[in-house]
Amino acid sequence: MVQAIFLCLLLLSISLQSSSAQAKNCSSESFSGNRRYSSCNSLPYLGASLHWTYHASDGTVDVAYRAPQSSSGWVAWAINPSGAGMSGANAFLAFPDSATGAVTVWTTQLSSYAPTVQNQNLNFSVYTKAAEYSNGLYTIYATLEVPSNNTKVNVVWQASTQFGNGVPNGHSTVGDNVNSQSSLDLLSGHAAPAADNSKQHRKNIHGVLNAVSWGVMMPIGAIIARYLRVFQSADPAWYYLHIACQISAYIVGVSGWGLGLKLGSESAGVVHHKHRMMGIALFCLTTLQVFALLLRPDKKNKHRIYWNIYHHSVGYLVIILSVANIFEGFEILLPAKKWKHAYIATIVLLLVIALVLEVITWAVVLRRRSKSSEKSHHGSNGVNGHGVRQYQVA
Repeated sequence: MVQAIFLCLLLLSISLQSSSAQAKNCSSESFSGNRRYSSCNSLPYLGASLHWTYHASDGTVDVAYRAPQSSSGWVAWAINPSGAGMSGANAFLAFPDSATGAVTVWTTQLSSYAPTVQNQNLNFSVYTKAAEYSNGLYTIYATLEVPSNNTKVNVVWQASTQFGNGVPNGHSTVGDNVNSQSSLDLLSGHAAPAADNSKQHRKNIHGVLNAVSWGVMMPIGAIIARYLRVFQSADPAWYYLHIACQISAYIVGVSGWGLGLKLGSESAGVVHHKHRMMGIALFCLTTLQVFALLLRPDKKNKHRIYWNIYHHSVGYLVIILSVANIFEGFEILLPAKKWKHAYIATIVLLLVIALVLEVITWAVVLRRRSKSSEKSHHGSNGVNGHGVRQYQVA
């Protein structure tokens, strides 16, 4: 059992690592107007690349940002002079003009996670800007002042097809669209995850903790309680195994749940309502289950049957909600599909084990009832109340 849990933990910890496409070789790209750049970096998300030439003499940089998108969508690239992430970023947006259909480029300051997009000056000087669309790719060209002439800059990029009043308005809040940020050294060309990307690591931890606890350990605990109790040789070991498994799952799950609340409080403007509400419901129901153990009546108590009905009903509801919420989490983190399939295989394996045990335990119970019925039949027809066999006289 411990080995099975460890294996599931290993698989899930790998599965919740964020997936990204293989970076293409940005150095092979060419640009209109015979533009050339001294450095480039294949950005890790959204298939984008960034090309630039830094001019140390006047603290400026020529930039070409390129990303795939439909002609009816938009792309954006930004520098955040004040920190990491979207809030506070100064952005360049390329999109089709609603009146003419021609590609236009705007500059805007993103003061929050739900900004009003307007064409405005940035916190640093922009000397030239242009954009074009060709072969399924948007390219933004710009010459700008490097903020405070600091060659290590936090960059953010984005893509979407959502518009409001003819201008870009909103984007997906899962997967690559929330991971698309980096810290870039204009001198060395080295790119590293932005400080805000540590949040993604904590999201992965949150996912692993909850998937292993609610999604694997809880079902295993239920299987132990339902099937091992049938075997007399497993009594009372099955009970202690059940309690140990469920209490462990609860402790690990609450840790993941608390981390989820912390992540939610740090993600202003990004709320996954369904995932959040299901998580809160799970915490409440499992906490109720734990405290219900303190009120568990004795087997001979006439109210024990009602406690059993409650305990079993809530337990199965918790398992259903757990698995559903884990798949909801997969839709938010968007790991590689093969890892989602690995979790599905784990759940299917547990279901197969449960079905096999269901058949076996029913066979044991029916055989036991049959023997009990035979003993009862013989007792009523051939044995008197004192246990002495009676014989009929012909």
